[in-house]
Amino acid sequence: MDSIDLEVLKTSAAWIAAGRRCELITVIKTWGSSPRPIGATLAICEDGTVIGSVSGGCIEDDLIARVRDQGISRQAPEIVSYGITADEAHRFGLPCGGTIELSIEPLSARSRIAELLQRLERHELVQRRLDLRTGEVELSNAAAGAQMQVSEQAMVTLHGPRWRLLIIGAGQLSRFLAQIALAMDYSVTVCDPREEYRAGWHVDGVQLVHEMPDDVVLAMNLDHRSAVVALTHDPKLDDLALMEALKSDAFYVGAIGSRLNNSKRRERLLEFDLTTEQLERLHGPIGLYIGSKTPSEIAISILAEMTAIKNGVPTNLIVPHAAAPTRPGDAVCVADSGAV
Repeated sequence: MDSIDLEVLKTSAAWIAAGRRCELITVIKTWGSSPRPIGATLAICEDGTVIGSVSGGCIEDDLIARVRDQGISRQAPEIVSYGITADEAHRFGLPCGGTIELSIEPLSARSRIAELLQRLERHELVQRRLDLRTGEVELSNAAAGAQMQVSEQAMVTLHGPRWRLLIIGAGQLSRFLAQIALAMDYSVTVCDPREEYRAGWHVDGVQLVHEMPDDVVLAMNLDHRSAVVALTHDPKLDDLALMEALKSDAFYVGAIGSRLNNSKRRERLLEFDLTTEQLERLHGPIGLYIGSKTPSEIAISILAEMTAIKNGVPTNLIVPHAAAPTRPGDAVCVADSGAV
């Protein structure tokens, strides 16, 4: 789930545990353009403190003003609309005539937010059903591809798991890639069995492991919210891990290296039990073509390509590094800290 919506749940759980009145606001329907998508959330505390967002800011201001003036007194969920008239649309920063519909849910221990967070920590995809008449909540495992649903009786929302990134190799580029991925709310694991590379390598919030990369890939049980990036240039470390990753449901599998090295890698992988279709999922040379040269620029190009794939951008609109124009003498790959 998105980082801001996870923070909404964590903050809500803390307010509930502290005995503070609070409400969870969820976008359930929009007409016209909207700054935040359906399912976006915001939590508001009895003192007017907010976390999250459901609009560009004006609706948040109105919600805060209402809580400060009237307090939080709802006993059951309520559906409210903003921007029904052109004047209201202008006031709340919506397009003329636009509308946004929100669910406002008073939170308490029976809201089961803490239990929801525990299940998200276990990387579960959870369906939360809120009875809009009574406020009762049911949690259950959600099927892949399930979508948010709203009826007169109930609102069903989907939560988790977090996006995951496995980086193979603990080099300089890995450090920048891990740092940026953390800021994008990926759960990041770096794997490198080479002690000389692990020594002194540390990024707060990143799990550093020393097992063989292919064993780590299998142990992680990669799903459609997982990505794998191989950065060692060492076939003994990269190839088997890439083979297992390409068999998984990972949405993105990529490897650093020049066009020549990637061509040789594909030939090697075809000697394993990979199909042509599975091999076609491999991104390499890795990243979008942005003229990147430094490790930080290369990390941005890799995450840009990952983001485009994650967000379903049509392939004809993506210009990968593999399709970048080259001229005689251009460097396509230079060590771990160079171009991709």
